[in-house]
Amino acid sequence: MALNARLDHRNPLVFDTHELGRRPGALQRLTREIDAPKDLGIQGVIGVPEGAPVELELRLESVMEGVLVTGTARARAKGECVRCLEPLELELAADFQEMFSYPDADDRGRPKAEPADDAEEDEDMLFIEDGLFDLEPVLRDAVVLALPMQPVCQDDCPGLCSQCGARLADAPDHHHDAVDIRWAALQGLAGSLEDGEKDEMSGAEAGVDEKQEK
Repeated sequence: MALNARLDHRNPLVFDTHELGRRPGALQRLTREIDAPKDLGIQGVIGVPEGAPVELELRLESVMEGVLVTGTARARAKGECVRCLEPLELELAADFQEMFSYPDADDRGRPKAEPADDAEEDEDMLFIEDGLFDLEPVLRDAVVLALPMQPVCQDDCPGLCSQCGARLADAPDHHHDAVDIRWAALQGLAGSLEDGEKDEMSGAEAGVDEKQEK
């Protein structure tokens, strides 16, 4: 991607590498607790609520090309069971590793020559700007990969009754008498025939009564 524009050091997801320096092999370990940004997770399925605490443990390593960031984000995610639709919560631990490149160095860490007018930056690269880097896009990707695409409240959740919507975990013996639609059709036909026979018998009896009266 393009160089980060005007990173704000007050943003809790923006980190300063000045103390680390650019000497290859230099290490720095950081811990920080932040408030979760908006839409951190799989939208409409499960995620970390906005403003919830997120604990970050980071290891910054200076290399020739830039700063290699390795870390773990821990938080509590909330969502809805895809089987029974009940609310659920789970502990999240998302690991990540990302290279933040110096914009003025090539792949071997040497200063770049002046770029040609038609040079294009690699859109997949993340850069350090004025000694700062923004961890938010890395955090978002890591959280999405760590979350289940189809969260369930328990592995053996039986879900909902397909006929009435009852939660089956609350009523293990819940069931409906199954009716074969073919037999139901025959039963309906038999009922119609019985009604017709009754009507015919009633008509015949009425005719006999009329003859007797005459």
